[in-house]
Amino acid sequence: MIHQRVYTNLSPLCRASLASSISSLPRHMRLAQRLLHKTHNVDGISCAARERIETVDNGDAGVIGSIGTTAQSERIQQQSKIEEVNKYKWGSHKQQTNTETTTEKSSVLTDLFGRTHNYLRISITERCNLRCTYCMPEEGIDLTPKPELLTADEIVRLARIFVSQGVDKIRLTGGEPTVRKDIVELISRLNELKQIGLRHITITTNGVALHRKLPALREAGLDSLNISLDTRDPTKFANFTRRNGYKQVMKSIEEAFRLDFDPVKLNVVVMRGQNEDEIPTFVEMTHDDPLDIRFIEYMPFDGNKWNQSKLVPYREILKNLHSIYGDNLTALPLEKNHTAKGWKIEGYKGQFGFITSMTNSFCYACNRVRLMADGNLKVCLFGNSEVNLRDWLRQDDTTDRQLMNIIEDAIKRKKKAHAGLDVLSELPNRPMIKIGG
Repeated sequence: MIHQRVYTNLSPLCRASLASSISSLPRHMRLAQRLLHKTHNVDGISCAARERIETVDNGDAGVIGSIGTTAQSERIQQQSKIEEVNKYKWGSHKQQTNTETTTEKSSVLTDLFGRTHNYLRISITERCNLRCTYCMPEEGIDLTPKPELLTADEIVRLARIFVSQGVDKIRLTGGEPTVRKDIVELISRLNELKQIGLRHITITTNGVALHRKLPALREAGLDSLNISLDTRDPTKFANFTRRNGYKQVMKSIEEAFRLDFDPVKLNVVVMRGQNEDEIPTFVEMTHDDPLDIRFIEYMPFDGNKWNQSKLVPYREILKNLHSIYGDNLTALPLEKNHTAKGWKIEGYKGQFGFITSMTNSFCYACNRVRLMADGNLKVCLFGNSEVNLRDWLRQDDTTDRQLMNIIEDAIKRKKKAHAGLDVLSELPNRPMIKIGG
């Protein structure tokens, strides 16, 4: 049980929240929690000091999280006791990084498997001007009320915290990020973070409205972009997206070339019976233009009616391309923290690759975390555990250091790998449009 003198000093609301959290912890984590609270100086720690229990909603062990600065020394003193119970080694990640010298900056964003997360994906809206079948349920979604979405100031504050701890790449997603009215101003403000370590700002977009805003986005600091285009057939485009807009997307691609984005990346979700026959057509687009086309294996999310029969494994696609291009098809070296397995046709200006989340995962190289439009932090695309940063942000007394502690605890809970193909389709998750593409 919680130390009696601490418990009685808590407000009724804190007591109820704490009791609910502890009851949901696995037995060995409850034991770890009791060990922590046996320290003789713990009496002065209150809710305001931010010592609380976080739980993981996917059944994994919860961890003792977000310990306020007044409790730091107590946490360190109890380290060895907690390790004996749950093997949650505070600071052990410092020996697991790939660099010879581990800095405090990298340790905050390094998980227990040595993966340092320097890539932050931020969903800035849940709204979209298309209704892609693999992204949005046919019946639509219930949008989060605007007061519960992150403001531009909140996005920038969190981004600054992440950059201060080592994030050097930020991608804005949605929904469709270009439907957000202040996207140019937001990118301009994020661009200022390049003074403290940010190197790259990019977006993922469906391209429908992009051509109108792209010059201003470029000037504001946008470095690169991914455009989603799943077919070269305007009629099939309307079937995929439940909207028209093919010509506007192609116009946006041309505008990206005009503004010297190099490469321009295209995202193609491959679905059997719908567009796998167009893969050679997409590959041929790399002949004359500096395109980097990513063929993405169809992934399950809530409401997208995923079925394994619609999944086209990348090895099947590659085999078909080998039959067309033979020895002219060349594998490219894997990039650090890669998501795509890259290939190139000899003599072609561009390249293409495969994002193989379903049949050949790349969890070992993952360096990405996701901040969703409602302020929840998601450390794995396929994980169903989230951490609410918005509510902490909106407490006047929450410091950046406390937010760092919460972020660090979430990253330390990240699994070594996501579940397998046979399990993923059964796990609850958000619709893709509410996660961020």
